[in-house]
Amino acid sequence: MVQIFEFVVMVIVISASGVMAPGPLFVANVSYGLQKDSKSGLKMAIGHSIVEFPLVIVLGIGIFSLEAFPEFKTIVSIVGSITLFGFASLQIRTVFQKRKNKESVPKQGPLITGIVLSAFNPFFIIWWLTIGLKLISDAMLIWAFSGILIVFFLHIWMDFVWLGGTSFLISKSSQILSNRNYKMLMFGLSLVLIYFGISFLIDVIS
Repeated sequence: MVQIFEFVVMVIVISASGVMAPGPLFVANVSYGLQKDSKSGLKMAIGHSIVEFPLVIVLGIGIFSLEAFPEFKTIVSIVGSITLFGFASLQIRTVFQKRKNKESVPKQGPLITGIVLSAFNPFFIIWWLTIGLKLISDAMLIWAFSGILIVFFLHIWMDFVWLGGTSFLISKSSQILSNRNYKMLMFGLSLVLIYFGISFLIDVIS
């Protein structure tokens, strides 16, 4: 029971660092929100899910065939930890960068924007091929095939809450977090990514 709880917490925390990271989806979502479209975030999250769900299923099915190789989990753990370190360093660098955001609202609707910005976002694909693959692999050791769906739902609800919440509050001319607090939050999540990256490596060594 403790193992399951720890895994759920790990998936949520690692996913949060990706969901809340400043990227194309978030920037577009803010742009829609500034145009008083309070439901744009939910529509973008649906578009994001349309791309993400089949990707997670394909990765999970692929793991079934790869589990026959004894080196598979070791390789996935090492690649996953290196990627976590990479994402953490990128987020920390972003925290200390000074940017002027002059983004315009995308011409297409938020649903299509969510699909396009997910399907053609290299960081999104890399995240699932490395970190996500590790989480799916671990989940399938606990819940077999249903572990694929469990990881997906543990991850996707945060996209709806974050994108939906930000667009709604921004459309109402409210701020979720000050710029300083947001950066502090992202810095803290980056440190957590480093912690889990080290944990992945320790699992390989042990």
